[in-house]
Amino acid sequence: MARKLMRGNDALAEAAILAGCKAFFGYPITPQNEIPAYMADQLPLRGGVYLQAESEVSAINMVYGAAGAGARVMTSSSSPGISLKQEGISYIAAAELPCVIVNVMRCGPGLGGIHPSQGDYFQAVKGGGHGDYKLIVLAPGSVQEMADLTILAFDLADKWRNPVMILADGILGQMMEPVVFEEDLKINQVEKPWATTGAIGRKPNIINTLDIVPESLEQKNIALLTKYDEIRKQEVRWQEIHTEDADLILVAYGTSARVARSAMEEARKKGLKVGLFRPISLYPFPEGEISRLASSKTEFLTIEMSSGQMVEDVRLAVNGKCPVHFTNRLGGMVPTVEDILEKIEEIYEGSDH
Repeated sequence: MARKLMRGNDALAEAAILAGCKAFFGYPITPQNEIPAYMADQLPLRGGVYLQAESEVSAINMVYGAAGAGARVMTSSSSPGISLKQEGISYIAAAELPCVIVNVMRCGPGLGGIHPSQGDYFQAVKGGGHGDYKLIVLAPGSVQEMADLTILAFDLADKWRNPVMILADGILGQMMEPVVFEEDLKINQVEKPWATTGAIGRKPNIINTLDIVPESLEQKNIALLTKYDEIRKQEVRWQEIHTEDADLILVAYGTSARVARSAMEEARKKGLKVGLFRPISLYPFPEGEISRLASSKTEFLTIEMSSGQMVEDVRLAVNGKCPVHFTNRLGGMVPTVEDILEKIEEIYEGSDH
């Protein structure tokens, strides 16, 4: 296997090409510009199509068209750009078209700044556009996972005929780490009899999200909800470290989880039984696994670079079995090991542990 030192954005783009991505449509915005730059350089040389759209709105509608034709297609952006794509994302989800959408988050609200954030969690996992729909949302925690989860994202998109979002942040996009790529990666070829590839010898396929008959649209929504229920049963992903004896479990994803792991290790050196739970799939959220860990002898501490978004899902999963604490940084600031340790010690001082 080839081992390379790569920036997170570049590793993600290379993984997309290896996964069989044949079309990329995007528009530049920091801190994800290396992704379209890599695709512009490499994708046409390797049998694909790169096009810089005139706007994020144009880009997502190009994705809609290419996905409808059966191509493996991807777009990437950062927080304000993803907001502009939301109408198109809702259309794609309603049409049950597979594609991969990358959000390398930056701080907001509004234009905000170019530094990392996790303020788009609600937008990603609750359905940021109109109507009842869900994206599969994957949260990498390393440059290796920027690559691995991108390959997985294309497979999941085809498997479920659903858009998949990679929710990263500016640190993961810009940092460099060693990455291993499989030399002979086997692409999962999925038949797409629904695709609009030309109706020679068959009835034409029609991809449409307009349905003005309430009874019919209700049944379509029920079918989508049934699919989402199956996704929740089959596609939950997470990582646990030292949770088996922990009386305080840190919950974090992405860059926050990297810092939380270091804080956990420092706390362990002090004799504190601290564990780490890292959601990898943000939708479906590993609520059953967190519920399993919750007890009268356990407390949770959620760590985020937001004002408190994932913590709501943690509280719902715990369902009152034990306290759920929260600590954060905002505006592009990143929690430090010292910040988290201070909060851990504060919790221990106020508990019976």
